[in-house]
Amino acid sequence: MQSEPQRVDPRETVAVRAPERDLVARAVGGDRAAITDVVRLLQDPIYRLALRMTGRPADAEDASQEILLRVLGHLDGFRGEARLTTWAYRIGVNYLLNLKRQSAQETSRATFDEFGEDLKDGLAEADYLGPEAELLARETRLNCTQAMLQCLARDERVAYVLSSVFEVSSEEAAWIVDATPAAYRKRLERAKKRLGNFMNASCGLANPQAACRCSRRVARAVELGRVDPRRPAYAAHPVTAGGRTVVEAERQMVRLHDAAAVIGSHPDYAAPQAKVEVIAGLLHSGRFPLLD
Repeated sequence: MQSEPQRVDPRETVAVRAPERDLVARAVGGDRAAITDVVRLLQDPIYRLALRMTGRPADAEDASQEILLRVLGHLDGFRGEARLTTWAYRIGVNYLLNLKRQSAQETSRATFDEFGEDLKDGLAEADYLGPEAELLARETRLNCTQAMLQCLARDERVAYVLSSVFEVSSEEAAWIVDATPAAYRKRLERAKKRLGNFMNASCGLANPQAACRCSRRVARAVELGRVDPRRPAYAAHPVTAGGRTVVEAERQMVRLHDAAAVIGSHPDYAAPQAKVEVIAGLLHSGRFPLLD
């Protein structure tokens, strides 16, 4: 189990948040450069949150664009009660928890029992040795761990993502989801138990005694269309500048070797530039409230 982030002196917290309050004040005042800086600060964290919740890059792109626009539309309500990223997560989580089931992956969300049976179906006796074997094994792992998260109910999923993936403290996460710390911790513990039990029984990355191996799932995943050898959705996904790459994430997973490490060992995905440009276009269109 991961430890809680170290507590910060309140005076230090105020000092850290002061530049963010100043940035937001300038953005609310119509400063285009400040608005652009807010978008730059939030675009990748919000995209990564949306990706972990929706399970597919295309759905995450649409969701993160909508969340960013909502964040910008409510900037005048930012009071510095939390870091700007944490405050934006609160808006994002509210949107994602109420999002219609548009994702094909979530619409067909399996139970852990069903997913466990699915992993046994077509499991090869030997590692995949075809073209791009290493890349496709990584893609299979990343795709599979996203699918595992989709087996959790949304409230459990968001609790797990915030604490076990993003390492947000229980107090901050409870504020984000608008729950008491005690209720949040119960939700998180339930999610950890369900996901941990499943991975211990099924996933060879979390438990060497379990049967499934990513390299033995490649052929079946390609056959089912879950992995596209021509366009890997996750293993070749752009990462944020200076962020953790897929290789570095995999090394961390191997080193820690537990359920949280496997689920958390995704690279630091960057928000697709095309969606960022759409937001920039809206900001400079003359139709966005902050710039009126």
